Amino acid sequence: MGLRLHRTPGELAVVRLAADAAAPAWAAGGFVSVTRTDAELSVVCDASAVPETSAASERGWRRLEVRGPLDLGLTGVLAAIAAPLAEAGVPVFVISTYDTDHVLVRADRLADAEAALRAAGHEVDA
Repeated sequence: MGLRLHRTPGELAVVRLAADAAAPAWAAGGFVSVTRTDAELSVVCDASAVPETSAASERGWRRLEVRGPLDLGLTGVLAAIAAPLAEAGVPVFVISTYDTDHVLVRADRLADAEAALRAAGHEVDA
């Protein structure tokens, strides 16, 4: 299954807030994901928007967007991406939406991720 992925511009941050925290006003912009569970409120957004005082945050993530929309009945999409990245030792943070999947990789491993994905038969463009 050869997929088309698009490398998006900019650096993202992954932030962990208390489960009962309100969605922060700074979580805005082009790509934002806010997910609440019983244990946490997780925010992914532009790294420059995250206050320096956010204790549990990790900056330096880049996003590869799977060109979609994808049919929700498709199987193996994430496996086709995650397997070659795992083999290359590239950690991932994945966010799925109704239309597609977004694979976040550390900026310092972006070139390794793209090379592994291309070697697995996927297309990656900027």
